[in-house]
Amino acid sequence: MGANSQNVESVTRVRRLFSFSQIFAFSLTFMSTWEGMNTNMFFALYNGGPQTFAWSVVIVYFGAIAQAASIAEMASTIPIAGAQYHWTYNLAPSNMKRFITWMQGWMTWFGWVSLLAGIANITAIILQQLAMLNHPSYVPETWHITLIMIAILFVQGLINSFGKTFAIVPWLELVAGILHVCLFVLFLVVLVVMGSRHSAEFIFLEQSISSGWSNTYVAWNLGMLTCAWSFTGFDDSCHLSEETKKAPQAVPRATFWSIALNGVLAYAMVIAILSAMGPIDEVLSSGFPIITILLRVTGSVKATTAMVCGLFVISFCVNIASIASVSRLTWAWSRDGGLPRWFALVDSTHHVPIRSIWLSLVVVMLLSLLNIGSTTAFGAITALSSLALYFSYGTAISAMLLARWTSSRGGKPLELGGWNLGRYGVYINSFALVYTLYIMVFLPIPSTIPVTAVNMNYAGPIFLFVFFFAIGLWFLRARKHWPGPNVAVIDFVKAQE
Repeated sequence: MGANSQNVESVTRVRRLFSFSQIFAFSLTFMSTWEGMNTNMFFALYNGGPQTFAWSVVIVYFGAIAQAASIAEMASTIPIAGAQYHWTYNLAPSNMKRFITWMQGWMTWFGWVSLLAGIANITAIILQQLAMLNHPSYVPETWHITLIMIAILFVQGLINSFGKTFAIVPWLELVAGILHVCLFVLFLVVLVVMGSRHSAEFIFLEQSISSGWSNTYVAWNLGMLTCAWSFTGFDDSCHLSEETKKAPQAVPRATFWSIALNGVLAYAMVIAILSAMGPIDEVLSSGFPIITILLRVTGSVKATTAMVCGLFVISFCVNIASIASVSRLTWAWSRDGGLPRWFALVDSTHHVPIRSIWLSLVVVMLLSLLNIGSTTAFGAITALSSLALYFSYGTAISAMLLARWTSSRGGKPLELGGWNLGRYGVYINSFALVYTLYIMVFLPIPSTIPVTAVNMNYAGPIFLFVFFFAIGLWFLRARKHWPGPNVAVIDFVKAQE
């Protein structure tokens, strides 16, 4: 075996563990949109009220399903762990594809790291809220969240790091996917049957803006970001492509149908929440709105605890899936020369990229320390996730649209996989791109007026910092020394299919 073959083997020797049902459950659970509506409802009610929550989830659903369809189509063409940046390299014009791919790789990686930090933070907050619910004398501190995050990430890192334990993950996520649906039925029945009923007029027409924004259009769109965040990260299964059986068919189907199903569940849950939630002021003044609503509906601390424990279990499984996805992206970006290649090694015993797993975890653990000094500083980092990932979706979809346009005019033929959008592709891609750009306009805008250092939305400044950091690296090193993604690896992965 030649040296080059040995090098390729050392960075590709993962195992294809996921069947279609398992990767679908993995993606279905990771998105957990109805759970996201429960845990993140505050800002929709804060900026716009019930009307915003009820209608924005519909808009976001159609936008996200167009995004997911566009991403799924590309995943069918090249099912590889790098996902967005690999597709961009394949589709972008030859005279600029190295630079665009470089920017895409960095923005996608930073977006996923900040997304992992945000998910771990929510998981820790749910656990802390359960402690507060059952032990009224408990005094929460921000450093408690940091310790919980580090403990959870450490345990989940171990699960992801060993061959025998990671082999359980496909089955764990399959069970979590079933639980995801069963818990939905439980929450829906409890809220609809036991809760008091608001009128349809309240659910669909009631407007309430508590944020200080006098411009209702801006406030409404800021409230919509609650739903947009819950529909972010559907490329999760794409980063597991090299560990999925029959990936060109399984991954795009999982990507698309996880959004299609989750969107229906999310809409039903939003209507149920709005119907049973009680006074808006009471919900907004609570530390964790869903606990307040469940206490009001059930009248029982024990019942509320049991239901919120279900949310914690799902969030815990989402965190495991998130580590798997971000570590595979880290692994891919390392073997392609974006990050140091040392992190690209796949352990020969466990067949997982252990170094990439722990790089991702250590970065997030270090970021969690910001919570000790300032939740604002930590929030600034996690705010990057949606903006950076929307940038990655928009860049890849733009490259696909350009490739379609070039191909239709006699240029380079566009190669599509078995799962493709056919003649509707240009329309779906165009709608997805317009939606992506529209949401990106509002992601950096502060949600509260007047703006202070505490309530400032730092997504924009952090995004620009990361963006110019990547540009700086390009001119310092990559412009002359980075050839693009590892072609030998791409050829090897394609050959495995």
